[in-house]
Amino acid sequence: MLMKSSTQSLTEQLSARFAERIRNRLLAPGARLPSVRQCAEQNGVSPSTVVAAYDQLLAQGLVEARKNRGFFVRESTPAADHRAGPDGLPADLATESAAANWSTAHWFAARAAGRAGPGVSPVNATALIRGMFHKISDKPQPGMGVFPPDWLESTFMPAAVRKVCSSRNLQEFSLQYGEPLGDAGLRRLLAKKLATLNVHTVPEHIITTVGATHALDIVSRTLLRPGDPVMVEEPGWAVEFARLAAMGMHILPVPRRADGPDLEVMARYCEVHKPKLYVSVSVFHNPTGYCLSPGSAHRILQLANQHDFHVVEDDTYSHIAPEHATRLTALDGLQRTIYVSGFAKILAPNWRIGYLAAPAALVEPLLDTKLLATLTTPALLEKALALCIEQGQLRRHAERIRTRLDAARSRSVKLALQAGCTFAAEPVGLFGWVDTGVDTDALAQRMLDEGYLMAPGALFHAERKPSTLMRINFATTQEAAFWKTYQRVVAAMR
Repeated sequence: MLMKSSTQSLTEQLSARFAERIRNRLLAPGARLPSVRQCAEQNGVSPSTVVAAYDQLLAQGLVEARKNRGFFVRESTPAADHRAGPDGLPADLATESAAANWSTAHWFAARAAGRAGPGVSPVNATALIRGMFHKISDKPQPGMGVFPPDWLESTFMPAAVRKVCSSRNLQEFSLQYGEPLGDAGLRRLLAKKLATLNVHTVPEHIITTVGATHALDIVSRTLLRPGDPVMVEEPGWAVEFARLAAMGMHILPVPRRADGPDLEVMARYCEVHKPKLYVSVSVFHNPTGYCLSPGSAHRILQLANQHDFHVVEDDTYSHIAPEHATRLTALDGLQRTIYVSGFAKILAPNWRIGYLAAPAALVEPLLDTKLLATLTTPALLEKALALCIEQGQLRRHAERIRTRLDAARSRSVKLALQAGCTFAAEPVGLFGWVDTGVDTDALAQRMLDEGYLMAPGALFHAERKPSTLMRINFATTQEAAFWKTYQRVVAAMR
């Protein structure tokens, strides 16, 4: 809220608010700022104050004025300019997350320009990623895709690292590269873990990665070339749409239903486009929470065999999902399927340990791609994780998380219904797919003013379009204060 008693003028406060959001990519390049009249009404200031604030943003090079259309975030702002590195990525974007930030923003910028509704500046995938690193406020964030940090606190992880560091062979594995496939002990334990999900494989067919997103990237870079058609579930994970588009792939969105993908749409894609890959979240699908049915799984594998495409199954939420849930890789036996998962969601986001399990014929090509990108993965953390798994600490930790999540979900669902929301899908897992009855792009921007980062429904589609749906995180929406603010903002929008 703008403060008249502040040492800054109202113009300076308003300009600073927009500038911060633009620099943190909470307003995407190409996004349209609210009209002068709308901005004045939303912030309780005069139109002349808004004009003066926008003039300051123009002077800073953060926005541009387009005749008869309004003010838009510049496609390339001074804070976002970087020296180009390999493959066109800015040279200083060294981490996987930072690269995702850049590619996602770049992709959405091309689609956001001129497409947002009047006065709506979309929150995009980059905003959600950056929200992990730049706190919007001290309030719980409904749009985040991870558990709150206090849920993940543990003593066994630091203890495991200390034990590994004190072992006699520390010097041996820390002064040279790790095993190309990943730590052998961890891969043996992962093979046993997969067997509990009826996914049977051997350690030699498992490759460790720098998180599950890295595993998905390895698969894409190995099996695909620019222009190749790829089927992706819609609604789906915004970063996956952005990542594939940034690689130049032809994205074929497949509507996701409660029992699985729309099989008629998939069959038509197969006949017309000859897709090379299908990307699926079979269990606790993001954002709907849907789980694949055995009948749909069987038909998908029939199409894969008939039309010669691979299936990559992202089982990121396996630690909070039922072991008996239907998984394509279990039914297929890793013939045409590739299994991907990781530990960031349940254990420690910064450990960045993921893995994939693949058909024997693909292991060497996938390993080549890994080695070209990262050489090997951190052996110290992999050995520490293996210790946590072997001693049963990770399993007990996951059980505690599931119990806590069940309680949080019950509270969140009750509050959401009281606030006038309806659930477009049965509330299970970490996320709720909620219908608000208002444009959630506009809602997201207004809630940002209140200190809450939202995940509007348009974010989960390959081509952004207005939506009344939004994804909520059950772990961060169990407080009445958020829902009271939500009700007030929605009432003002109607």
